[in-house]
Amino acid sequence: MRDDDPVTFTACPDGPLIVRGPATFIDEDGIPIDQPRRTVALCRCGASAIKPWCDGTHKVTGFTTGEEGTGEAASPARG
Repeated sequence: MRDDDPVTFTACPDGPLIVRGPATFIDEDGIPIDQPRRTVALCRCGASAIKPWCDGTHKVTGFTTGEEGTGEAASPARG
């Protein structure tokens, strides 16, 4: 993979966001985050022990991203 290859994002249903390519990740303080490889899985459930990376915890917590195939997040229940 070259630095001029495109960066792609794939949202996995009920799982992480897969990022492929020469992406740069910056934390809330503006400091670059070391990227372990060119393809990474970003946590979307918020429960990963190795944030921002996914560690598979979404499978145990029952995290859902909404209706399968829509790419939209689930809305909070209203009561």
